[in-house]
Amino acid sequence: MQNLDSYTVIDLEMTGLSAKRDRVIEIGAVRVRNGQTEDTYGTLVRVKCEIPQKVQELTGITSEMAAGGMDENEAMQKLLDFIGKDILVGHNITYDYSFIKQWAVNRRIPLELYACDTLRLARMLLAPEQSKKLEDLCAFFHIKREQAHRALDDAIQTQQLFECLKPLAQKKPELLEPKRLVYRAKRQTPATAHQMKRLKEFMALHGIQDSICWETLTRSAASRLQDQYYTLYGRNAGK
Repeated sequence: MQNLDSYTVIDLEMTGLSAKRDRVIEIGAVRVRNGQTEDTYGTLVRVKCEIPQKVQELTGITSEMAAGGMDENEAMQKLLDFIGKDILVGHNITYDYSFIKQWAVNRRIPLELYACDTLRLARMLLAPEQSKKLEDLCAFFHIKREQAHRALDDAIQTQQLFECLKPLAQKKPELLEPKRLVYRAKRQTPATAHQMKRLKEFMALHGIQDSICWETLTRSAASRLQDQYYTLYGRNAGK
C-alpha cells in the first residue's frame, strides 16, 4: 500500500457533465507531504465558448472571468506536472479524471494514475442516512467551507475531509488502497470545415440559436448535432 501521508488532491470545475463534449474552466490541486499541505495550484482556464448560465450560478465563474484564464493546454499540462506520479485524492475522483484523461488522449499523452476517492470512503464508512455531498460532509466534520464549487477551495476541503476519514478506516485498511483510475476515452478529432459550414447553414435556415463552441467542436459532436437537427427539422438545408 502506498504512503497515504503524501498525495495530491484535485478538483475541477467544468461547463457540463460530459468529458467528451464539455470543457474544464477551473483547476484546483493541493500537494500534501507527510499529512501537511506543501503546495497548491489553481487557475481559471480560458474556454472559447459561453459558460452555461446554470454553471455560472453554481460556481460564480462568468464567461468574462474564464476569458482571462490560462490557455487550456498550458493549464492541463501544468496540472499533470504538478501531480507527477502522486496518488490522487478527490471527491468522485473518476469524474474529474475523465476530463484529464480525455484531454491527454486527444494529445496522445500516456496517462495512468491511482487514486483514493473520498466519496467511496464516505459511503463505506459513514451511516447510509448521512448525505455524501461534499458540502454536507464538510458540515458533518466541521470543516469550514469557503467558496463552494470553486476548484482550489473544494480541493483544500477535500484534503481535510480525507484526513478526517482516514482514522475511520483503521479497521478496514483495504479501503485506503489506491485504485487504478479507469476511463475509456477515444481520441477526438476537430470537426471539418465542411461539417461546420453545413451546420451553420442549417442553423441559419431554421433559426436555431444553440450555443456552439466552434473552435473546439469535434467531428463526432458535429455529426451528432447534424443528426439531431435533421430529426427535428428534416434534411432540407442550404448547400
